[in-house]
Amino acid sequence: MEKYLRVFKQFDSNGDGKICPVELQRCVGAIVGEMTEEEAADTVALLDSDGDGLLSLEDFVRVVEDAAEEEKASDLKAAFKMYEMEGSGCITPNSLRRMLSKLGERRSIDQCGDMIAPFDLNADGVLSFQEFQLMMHGAAP
Repeated sequence: MEKYLRVFKQFDSNGDGKICPVELQRCVGAIVGEMTEEEAADTVALLDSDGDGLLSLEDFVRVVEDAAEEEKASDLKAAFKMYEMEGSGCITPNSLRRMLSKLGERRSIDQCGDMIAPFDLNADGVLSFQEFQLMMHGAAP
């Protein structure tokens, strides 16, 4: 929470414990480029949980954590696509074998099937994206 508070205080230039549209516009503009007053006001209105027209620390933390989760999900989808490789929407023993081979690991189709099996919840012999997510999050099958 301390790291969020430090960043929040950078945005909250007047120190009132809230981020107004002008403060948001100034900081976002300095970090990622131009943000209009209208965009800043719209953003604050969208993210403001108590309707006071300002972002609280809690609003700020929620936004930052949501963005981090979206980035993780995007990275996971990209990783899945690397292993999937067949356009089938799933990781097959053959596609897993090919990807492992590119990474320098030699495995047989049977070995790859054995690697998939513990996370293959519906026992169809392949990993769907949902099964891949569980595997990558370390969830026990």
